[in-house]
Amino acid sequence: MFENQPKGLYALALANTGERFGYYTMLAVFALFLRANFGLAPGTAGAIYSSFLALVYFLPLVGGIIADKIGYGKCVTIGIIIMFLGYVLLAVPLGGVDNGSITLPMIAMILALVLISFGTGLFKGNLQVMVGNLYDDPQYADRRDSAFSIFYMAINIGAMFAPTAAVKIMEYAQQSLGYSVNDSYHFAFAIACLSLVLSIVIYMACRPWFKHVENTAKQQAAAGAKVEMELSPEQTKKRIVALCLVFAVVIFFWMAFHQNGLTLTYFANEFVNPVSTGIQSMAFNIWNLVAIVFIVYALFSLFQSKSVKGKSISAAVILAACAFLVWRYTMISPEGVELSAPIFQQFNPFYVVALTPVSMAIFGALAKKGKEPSAPRKIAYGMLVAGVAYLVMAIGCLGLNSPDAQKAALEAGNPTYTNANLLIGTYLILTFGELLLSPMGISFVSKVAPPKYKGMMMGGWFVATAIGNFLVSVGGYLWGSLPLWAVWTVFVALCLISALFMFVMMGKLEEATK
Repeated sequence: MFENQPKGLYALALANTGERFGYYTMLAVFALFLRANFGLAPGTAGAIYSSFLALVYFLPLVGGIIADKIGYGKCVTIGIIIMFLGYVLLAVPLGGVDNGSITLPMIAMILALVLISFGTGLFKGNLQVMVGNLYDDPQYADRRDSAFSIFYMAINIGAMFAPTAAVKIMEYAQQSLGYSVNDSYHFAFAIACLSLVLSIVIYMACRPWFKHVENTAKQQAAAGAKVEMELSPEQTKKRIVALCLVFAVVIFFWMAFHQNGLTLTYFANEFVNPVSTGIQSMAFNIWNLVAIVFIVYALFSLFQSKSVKGKSISAAVILAACAFLVWRYTMISPEGVELSAPIFQQFNPFYVVALTPVSMAIFGALAKKGKEPSAPRKIAYGMLVAGVAYLVMAIGCLGLNSPDAQKAALEAGNPTYTNANLLIGTYLILTFGELLLSPMGISFVSKVAPPKYKGMMMGGWFVATAIGNFLVSVGGYLWGSLPLWAVWTVFVALCLISALFMFVMMGKLEEATK
């Protein structure tokens, strides 16, 4: 899995891990922050949340166009600095308002979101272009898909710890420093500032490993470096059309997937039993999840290692992690643990980290037999799996109150709750879909994009994500009088229609990869 990869991959992946840790720490509590500090209705908070997500993923197109002119490395460095300023502004506690009116705190919050969005636009897509450029080298070309799986896993290592970091720092601010709940959100945002400092340190310290891919193809050619041959106009057109078809489909995946920060978080906050007991409660401690990750990776190492020493170390890690989990089980409190809605967002990145080697092993085995699906087919399968995830939610919510009815029931003291396992299972299925679609989609873009448009085309991937993120707000507006099963059925239908479109257009998509 990790063998024979260029060192630059790990440096770029770690730099991205730091940035993503900060971003997801902020995102874990952002929707709740909007409602708590500004008195916003669910739909209004959802509109701001989804607009921010849309900007974060739209501006990489602008960043890519700029980078195609001045170089990817310059844009990445400038982007980190701008993001840092945005997080600093968001971390400053300027107070809030109780009626959603436009005041200094809200203006500062909006300015912070604009800075974070633009900085991310310069940073995110161009960093991924640099990863792809590492694999233009023929000696690494056949490892492109696995490289993006590793890169995607690194992103999710940061995201996995983010919800716990947000919740714990807020608890510390409230319990030890005496801050109110509303003010404690700013401590979570301050975590992002620190993580960006770590990100830029890693990037600059390891720059010699990837400096050769920081420039555009034109800049490399001017410097005398060997670059890809130019495509014919017809080839360029076919590739751009294929990419645009993929972009059209992934809009609806991200619209459904990023409900994790909106309606699925609302669901966790309003419908999930607020106390978890027994063995289930172990799932809400990040260190237990880390132990499971160690077991998964050590098992792969145990079977793949060619030396007795390697197998012995792997076995020791497995035994130690299992012993840790047994000890943790003996420490379970009979009262259980109180659940905070943002903590559920740790499950998706945990599953990505834990399941990435499994995914790579499966596709590696299929590749050896010549049966590995193409990247477009993986994307189509990912849409189908996402549809299944929301079907599970729809079935699991039969008999529950509508959100409006639940609000009234809470006031009357007789709410209807469901078990946390429904959300935990849904995130597992969604993650299978994500692993089929997201890293494979990014790899597809880096492989198919015409050389002189690499930055723009990677930006196009993020524009599709941005549109999907903007449409996330649909979930916020559905959250009210509609039955929950009807809310989730909307996303089932969107995923199935998108998958069908992918299969219909499969011939054109697969032709572009040849």
